[in-house]
Amino acid sequence: MTQTSLTAGALCAALALWLTAPAMAHDGTTAPKDGLRVSVTDLPPLRADGHAPIGVMGEHRHKTGEVMLSYRFMHMDMEGYRSGTNRLSPEQVAMTPNTFFGLPGQPPNIRVAPTSMTMDMHMFGAMYAPNDRLTLMAMLPYITKQMNHITFAGPAGTTRLGTFKSQSEGWGDLKVSALYGLGTWGNHKLHLNFGASLPTGSTTEQATVLTPTGAFATMRMPYGMQLGSGTFDLLPGITYSARSGNTGWGAQLTGVIRTGKNNGYHLGNEMAMTTWASYQPKPWISLSGRIEAKSVGDISGRDSRMVGPSPTLNPDNYGGETVTLYAGVNLVAQKGALRGHRLALEVGAPVYQDLNGLQLETDWTTTLGWQYAF
Repeated sequence: MTQTSLTAGALCAALALWLTAPAMAHDGTTAPKDGLRVSVTDLPPLRADGHAPIGVMGEHRHKTGEVMLSYRFMHMDMEGYRSGTNRLSPEQVAMTPNTFFGLPGQPPNIRVAPTSMTMDMHMFGAMYAPNDRLTLMAMLPYITKQMNHITFAGPAGTTRLGTFKSQSEGWGDLKVSALYGLGTWGNHKLHLNFGASLPTGSTTEQATVLTPTGAFATMRMPYGMQLGSGTFDLLPGITYSARSGNTGWGAQLTGVIRTGKNNGYHLGNEMAMTTWASYQPKPWISLSGRIEAKSVGDISGRDSRMVGPSPTLNPDNYGGETVTLYAGVNLVAQKGALRGHRLALEVGAPVYQDLNGLQLETDWTTTLGWQYAF
C-alpha cells in the first residue's frame, strides 16, 4: 500500500470519527471551571469559515494563551514538458543542446529527460498566542519526492534506451514566523507575517541513474529533488480577512527572500498573491474558491557536483510565473469530544504556466488538513 493511500485512509477514518462526534457527547454536557454543568447546546456555534482555505498558511491569529496544533498532507503531480508556455515531447527535449557540453564526458544534447514527478508532504504545525496581537507559528515538513526519467541512447538522437526512477525522502526546512495584528475593524482584520526558513533539509541527496551508455552511476540529485533550500530565507507577508453574514473573503501577499549561498547556489526568490472567498451554509461547513498568482526566480549560481545531460541540472530551468485556481471545503465539529476539531480539503489546478527554460508542468495539487485549538 502506498504512502498516499495510507494517508487518505487515515483521513477518511478521522472524518468518520468527526461525523460521530455528537454520539460521543454522552449526556450532552460539559463541565466549566466553576463546576457547573452546561449543555453543549448553550455553547456558541463554531464557524467553519473562521479559518481560510487549508492551503493558505499563517492567515489567522489566536487569542491570548491559545495553542493550535495542525497537520497537513499535501500532494502534487507534475507531468509533461513546457518551455515558457509551449508544451514539448520528451523527444523534443532530447534534441535540445546540453548546457554542460564541452566538459569531460558531456554529450552535445540532453540525454536524460524526466517525464513525471510527484511530491508528498506531511506538514506538522503549531501556533501559540502570547497575547491577542501576536501569534507565533512553527512548521516542519516531511517530504517524499519521486521522479521518473527516460534515458536516450548515445550522444544525440531520439532512440530511447530505458527508464529509471529516483526518490528523495526526509525532513525539510523548519519555518518559524510571527503574525502581528495591525488592526481589527468590525469583521475586517489585517496582520503582518514575518519569519524565517531554517536550512534543516538535506541538499546532498543522491540517486542511481541510467546513463546514455547503458551503465548505472550514482550522482547528486538535481535541485528540485533536494529536500531543503540550503539557505536561511526570510518570509515576509501581509494578510487581510473579512466576513459579512455567511460570506467571507481575504487576501494574502507573501514572499521568500533567499540569503547567502550553499554549495555554490541559492534558489530563486518567490512572491505570491492569493485571494479567496467562502460561503458558509451551516456553521459546521464552508465552501471556498481561491486564486493564486506566483512568481519564482531562477537559481543563482551552481552546485559543481550537479553536472549532466538533463534539464533538471541546469539552474536556468527553474522558476517562472503560474496562476492556479482552487476549490475547498472546511468542516468543524460542533459537539462532543471532537468539538473544535477541524478538517479541510483543497484541490487546485494551474490555469496558466510560463516556465523558465525546460521544466515539467504542474497538473494538480491537493491539501488535506486537520487543526485543533485549545
